[in-house]
Amino acid sequence: MPRYGAFSVFDTDSQKGDALQTTIHVMRHGEVDNPDAILYGRQPGFGLTPLGKRMAQRVADVLVESDHQITGVVASPLLRAQQTAAPTARAYKLPIESDKRLIEAWNSFEGVAVNKNRAMLAHPKYWKRYYNPFKPSWSEPYTDLVSRMTAAVSDALHKYEGGEVLMVSHQLPIWTLRSFAERRPLWHDPRKRECALASLTSFQFDGATLESVTYWEPAGDLLLQAEDMVPGTSDAEIATADEDDANKSKAMRTN
Repeated sequence: MPRYGAFSVFDTDSQKGDALQTTIHVMRHGEVDNPDAILYGRQPGFGLTPLGKRMAQRVADVLVESDHQITGVVASPLLRAQQTAAPTARAYKLPIESDKRLIEAWNSFEGVAVNKNRAMLAHPKYWKRYYNPFKPSWSEPYTDLVSRMTAAVSDALHKYEGGEVLMVSHQLPIWTLRSFAERRPLWHDPRKRECALASLTSFQFDGATLESVTYWEPAGDLLLQAEDMVPGTSDAEIATADEDDANKSKAMRTN
């Protein structure tokens, strides 16, 4: 079980004995319209697909129907994040605040069609980029991601103390923030990131003390229809695999 605590980066004005409960929901954007299967990174103009918009609307609907009291909506300035935040902002009649600290990590492979053929990343011409996987050497350093993401969360925690905030960001920044909060190594296998499209990683605070981290997928059933996927795991994929295994076992028993 992860050990949480009062990290110095999470700071509020609450004094001991009068701390308020605050929840920061850090959401990943929905599916992106990416017909050329490139690593789009921070490139402008990559909006959501119709399915991605359905994912964003689903999250807004679930938040309202489950009586979450959203008091602030903050998003990365990239189009896909702004579009993902829009349904929740409309539902709660709130403006969308842009925060560049929530932006996608920079990556030296930006613009390359790596999603068409990931095997291309093993080509010798790229080997020199991989000299330090712990930093990592081909992308924004994990420590920089932690610094800017925790600063963004700290500011939201201070501004919306006692409420609930939706912050829309991107997979790697969110996963790195969660790894830091749960005191795990920041370097990792990208295929094992638990941060699916339109998922929420919710940080519950008692004052400045992080009490728990919860991961959930309000639009999980829509993930199986998505075409623009990057490495990672999801509850939907796990459930489907379990169902497939169960069906195979059933078939074996009946044969």
